Amino acid sequence: MTKNNHNQWVSWNENIQHNYNKRFEIKTEEQFSEVIKNAENVRYYGSKQSSSDISAGTDTLINIDNYNKILETNTALKQVTVQSGMKLKELLEYVESQNWCIPCLPDINTVTIGGALATGTHGTSGNLLASYVVRCRLIIADGSIKTIEDTHEFMDALRVSLGVLGAFSTITFQCVENYTLHIKEGPERDKLWLNKLNSYLNQNDFLRILWLPHTDIGYVIKGNKIDPSQEVVEDLGPSYLKNRRKVSKILYKYSHVIPWSTYFANKILHYWFFRSKKEHKGSLYQATVTKSRGSTLELAEWTVALDVFPKVFEELKAAINSFKNKSFVHIPMDIRFINQDNSWLSYAYNNSTTVTMGCVSRNAASADSYEAFETIENIFLKYGGRPHWGKRFIAKDTELSKVYPKWNDFKELRKKMDPTNKFLNSYLSRLFGEKSPRNDS
Repeated sequence: MTKNNHNQWVSWNENIQHNYNKRFEIKTEEQFSEVIKNAENVRYYGSKQSSSDISAGTDTLINIDNYNKILETNTALKQVTVQSGMKLKELLEYVESQNWCIPCLPDINTVTIGGALATGTHGTSGNLLASYVVRCRLIIADGSIKTIEDTHEFMDALRVSLGVLGAFSTITFQCVENYTLHIKEGPERDKLWLNKLNSYLNQNDFLRILWLPHTDIGYVIKGNKIDPSQEVVEDLGPSYLKNRRKVSKILYKYSHVIPWSTYFANKILHYWFFRSKKEHKGSLYQATVTKSRGSTLELAEWTVALDVFPKVFEELKAAINSFKNKSFVHIPMDIRFINQDNSWLSYAYNNSTTVTMGCVSRNAASADSYEAFETIENIFLKYGGRPHWGKRFIAKDTELSKVYPKWNDFKELRKKMDPTNKFLNSYLSRLFGEKSPRNDS
């Protein structure tokens, strides 16, 4: 175990910084447990890619990047047990090597498993990643370790818990047999895809929509399971499509200074990169878009029940298409879908189907002045929307208690499991309506 003293922690986007007194690089469960036991105030982190301030801001920090081993594979049950610091990419590659998959495909694969679970990471047309956890070992505030099975009374509270009930040590995932998707992509007018949303969800195994603000166009990605031997004539579009992110970076370079320039940048990006129709096939991981991030960016994401999404969308579209404000949004806004979930702090708790909508700022350094984040948050909260725990939002205890039915139950359980607020930083203290911890750097 390596110990570092008196340094500064900086997020991947470089816009969140905190001082700390002690930082530990751990490789074993015993080291993980020992540091938590002896710390007065502690957080743990891996890739540092969260846009919300949940990973640091405490006197003691634990880096779990090297706590990343595959511990056990149960071939008969299709289960794999890993340490919580493993990157999602490594887990997915290993699972696929067994001809299995975890049918939840998040947008990026460089996050740690522990962080992905704690913040409710999800894909589309399926469940949260946390839904596939059948067992875990949890290090609680006194340093002791509890094994929690999926039948445990607190598992639904633990699955999505922001790391405030304890630290995930090892996690056992339930996998399924791998499958092949036939993917078809192409642009559709907003009136078309919005009116057909329910039928698209019913008729397809995979659905994702990249909405293009200021263009009246959504880029619709539909997929269905097929026999792996079925032939598909592949068409990946023009080769220049791979340059979209590079061109976006150039076009949005000064959009924080001249917000309305985003309107024209989006028109250009739509014309060059979102008019092609594409068709291909592959396994779940091969055919869809999980990837690493090539450059820093800032994200907000909100969720709302499917039955109210059309109202939310029309109001949101009117707000960000208006030249009366500065809420111009970089493209694309990512629209995905989650099945009903029982996790207390899940975005899909108590909803039959939930729609998620992401909002991105390509200029991470100027994200605090990106007016669209606040505009979108206000609209979603109006309709009972819930924020993604790992992304940007302003809402705190008062607002969250209105949109999460189990919010107060979770707060009571958190206080019971961590009576000294060992796992809270200043951001999380405000989130749960608690007094700030000792370290407020």
